[in-house]
Amino acid sequence: MNLHTAGHRRGVAAAPHHAAAEAGRAILAEGGNALEAMVAMAASIAAVYPHMNHAGGDGFWLVREPSGRVRALMAGGPAGAKATRDFYREAGHDEIPSRGPHAALTVPGAVGGWMLALELAKAHGGKMPLDLLLGAAIASARTGYTVTRSQARLTEEKLPEMTNVPGFALTFLIDGKPPKQGITMMQGAFAATLDHLAKAGLEDFYRGDVAREIGTDLEKIGSPVTRTDLEKFKAYAAEPLSAGIGAGTLYNSPPPTQGLASLMILALFDRLRVAEAEDFDFVHGLVESTKRAFRVRDRFVTDPKQIDEPLARFLDAKFLDGEAAKIDAKKAAPWPSQWDKGDTIWMGAADRSGLVVSYIQSIFWEFGSGCVLPRTGLLMQNRGASFSLEKNSANPLEPGRLPFHTLNPALAVLKDGRVMAYGTMGGDGQPQTQAMLFTRYALFGQTLAEAIDRPRWLLGKTWGSSHTNLRLESRFDGHVIDRLIDAGHDVDVIAEPYSDTMGHAGAVVMHPDRTFEGAHDPRADAGAAGV
Repeated sequence: MNLHTAGHRRGVAAAPHHAAAEAGRAILAEGGNALEAMVAMAASIAAVYPHMNHAGGDGFWLVREPSGRVRALMAGGPAGAKATRDFYREAGHDEIPSRGPHAALTVPGAVGGWMLALELAKAHGGKMPLDLLLGAAIASARTGYTVTRSQARLTEEKLPEMTNVPGFALTFLIDGKPPKQGITMMQGAFAATLDHLAKAGLEDFYRGDVAREIGTDLEKIGSPVTRTDLEKFKAYAAEPLSAGIGAGTLYNSPPPTQGLASLMILALFDRLRVAEAEDFDFVHGLVESTKRAFRVRDRFVTDPKQIDEPLARFLDAKFLDGEAAKIDAKKAAPWPSQWDKGDTIWMGAADRSGLVVSYIQSIFWEFGSGCVLPRTGLLMQNRGASFSLEKNSANPLEPGRLPFHTLNPALAVLKDGRVMAYGTMGGDGQPQTQAMLFTRYALFGQTLAEAIDRPRWLLGKTWGSSHTNLRLESRFDGHVIDRLIDAGHDVDVIAEPYSDTMGHAGAVVMHPDRTFEGAHDPRADAGAAGV
């Protein structure tokens, strides 16, 4: 598999699994555009990388059109009609469970995003038939896909949480045991669903036979999402958030995603005037910028219908100047914060017409709710676990409310004419990894492959611990680690030189001469392919 590819004239695709990247490349080779390629990749990645994402999750898109316009396509599902605080209290829950039917409380929005993307694709000359776009995914789900290292490991690790979760054992275990890396597994019911959608159209997922089957299964397992909730759902287009820095203009997705935080981190770091990458000033500057940005995010980002004032005010130059001035160049600020784990995929595609796509698709945690619906093979997300049962919280549970999303695809238009789509999985790590990738590539001149390969960190809580720390991969220079400790950072150097904890990052770049390159992460089962 190729982790990096460059010099292509017709287009490029990058994904955390090589089969998804190949699905995108094949569509580009057939004359499809980047949006069509991404729909093929989105379906394929659900078929071959199901522990990280599925069609029962959500998706968010940033699309840079040949005209230069950037659009956000928002495909996050709201809480179901029966998802009330009383529902959970009466069921004996003090908080929303993270696994099982009561965790599957939001409408799966990803397929609605595929629909919206294909509408936009047609406006840009797209003519690929749906059966061709879904063909690779159908084949992988029906005839079998190879279990990756991460699926094997995460199935074993998370199996105790999946006891009695409907559909999990039948879909993801072999004779009741976690699968070994390299064996072949199938998703027969999911293949049949995709095949039906290829013939009936994606609308059927929400308002047709597939919707009926989804609704029946959700009711049977006790989920608070109803068929009526599916019928009401539609993805929508929105204006992205943007911020200008010295290198160009940055774009990210608006609420309910944390795109604001990703933009703030880079805008604050730009004001620190750090001279070079990989030293103390680089790591410290990005970490302290993250702390400032997350404080704003945690206080203000929620369902956009609940936000009274535009969050763009936090990207105003005067506000950012003030926040940057509060960063101590030599000392770490205190850091108590929440942390969200998350399993997600980011993918990118670009074509010779000038379309550049940044896309992220997720079921929230690894395996989401764990619930696999028997009639459709749909793995349901647990994104609603991010809601609170406390009425006065920032994200209280209410029927029809959108949950806070860690998902946020990124895109940048650089002053030298390059257009870069980039992103990562990793919950709270997403804005941090985005910042490392972008700054290393766009500000400090590292190659795309180098920028993704270099050691990373994560500010946040360790799994199973309430202790907040700054985790670093073991490849960091010892002098940098020592200076971080001396500055007051609570440093934990983890054993792995390349850790899944640090996310699976990727990027595609369209150069001014309309050549393309793409790269994805050695921490994943990644691939990048072009034509």
